[in-house]
Amino acid sequence: MNRLKIYEEILSRLEEGVHVVDDQGKTLIYNEAMASIEGMTAEDVLEENLLKILPALGYESTHMEVLRSGKAIESKYQEYISKQGKKIAAVNSTYPIFENGEIVGSVEISKDITFMRNMSDRMIDLYSEIEDKKSGTFSFDDIIGKSSAMQNIMKKCKQIAKSSSNVLIIGESGTGKEMFAQSIHNASLRRDKPFIAENCAAIPENLLESILFGTTRGSFTGAENKEGLFKQADGGTLMLDEINSMPLSLQAKILRVLETGSFRPIGSNSEQHVDVRIIAVTNKDPLELVKEGKFREDLFYRLSVVNIRVPNLQERKADIPLIADFYVEYYENALHKKIAGISDDVLKFFKKYDWPGNVRELKHIIEGAASMISSGEEIRLIHLPYYIKSKFNIEIEEMEENYIKSSIRSLNEGRKTLEEVLSEVEKDIITSLLDENGGNITKTSEILGIKRQGLQYKLKKYKV
Repeated sequence: MNRLKIYEEILSRLEEGVHVVDDQGKTLIYNEAMASIEGMTAEDVLEENLLKILPALGYESTHMEVLRSGKAIESKYQEYISKQGKKIAAVNSTYPIFENGEIVGSVEISKDITFMRNMSDRMIDLYSEIEDKKSGTFSFDDIIGKSSAMQNIMKKCKQIAKSSSNVLIIGESGTGKEMFAQSIHNASLRRDKPFIAENCAAIPENLLESILFGTTRGSFTGAENKEGLFKQADGGTLMLDEINSMPLSLQAKILRVLETGSFRPIGSNSEQHVDVRIIAVTNKDPLELVKEGKFREDLFYRLSVVNIRVPNLQERKADIPLIADFYVEYYENALHKKIAGISDDVLKFFKKYDWPGNVRELKHIIEGAASMISSGEEIRLIHLPYYIKSKFNIEIEEMEENYIKSSIRSLNEGRKTLEEVLSEVEKDIITSLLDENGGNITKTSEILGIKRQGLQYKLKKYKV
């Protein structure tokens, strides 16, 4: 039996990287695991000098240190950059090789912890983000709505706030589900305790359990004693947004916390007990999610003892003028300009539109229009985004007719001079054409029949 073949086979099966160099630092052995760690092949490395392969290491190389000192280095944490620019984190043990009392080389055994290091760094970032989320700023007074749909849901939520039951909030994206969650918390007996909100879909699956339950030092490389969200929210409320994106195995652990009030941090042998109200949130039909196997049925029934469905904007169109006025005032302050309101034509359009993006979409439309107009102008159809005008097939003739009527009314009432009205017309035409042409200045100037420099002057003049 060929011993060399046996050794090569053993080396190829090892999970740890193995790198052997001679006394000059030239590579003799480089197994598959080491090649995978450093993003190279054995052909790239064999017979090549170590410092040529990994110039970023320089004399921090444990190989070079061992060759100089003749002493082993065990379990040294190292971060370095491969020749291809890959950042590597590893724990290396390097041993001298002697022959007749002389050092003839060294062997390094490397354990790749790049993934674990990145995970640890990401956890530190997430904990920092969580520190900023430990309060609920909204109350029921901040929720805008006079429609019967909103009045009914507000009444129900105020009643829910009096209890400590867990809550399931269902609603489309952009309907304001977190505002309701915060309002419930701030109207409850837990109002003086933390309110922590976390989007389960925004955290990688391999980190979510650590974030929720915490870690103990040594549970994985780089892990420290860190409290999870359940512990941080003790006595208060923990909102879990998009709970359906959570792995089923982790949903089972959430269910256990709801049933026993206890959990075990990662790496710990002891239970921790907490008093936390869970408000779970989803933008999809939970019964459909249960059928699809994405939401545990037992967790759904445990959460849905108390559930609310936030109406979408199409179901509460009577509230649109109120919400629009709120954001007009908001962007007046944010953009430091006077906005003369919203034209009747725009409000009529708002009531016809189906609002797939709900309140969030309405907010963005007001923001975009407010950014386009000059101080003292009102928001008109021409200021709406191109995708809406195109989707709803708003006719230019209709816009022009309403626009002229509005301008004449401004002149008659003495609110604007002819020069101001003509400037507004010119600005609106330019911004509308720019929007339709994807911001292409050359194409827009050609359509307008003016030079590119002339258009740039007007854009600067009108602060577009």
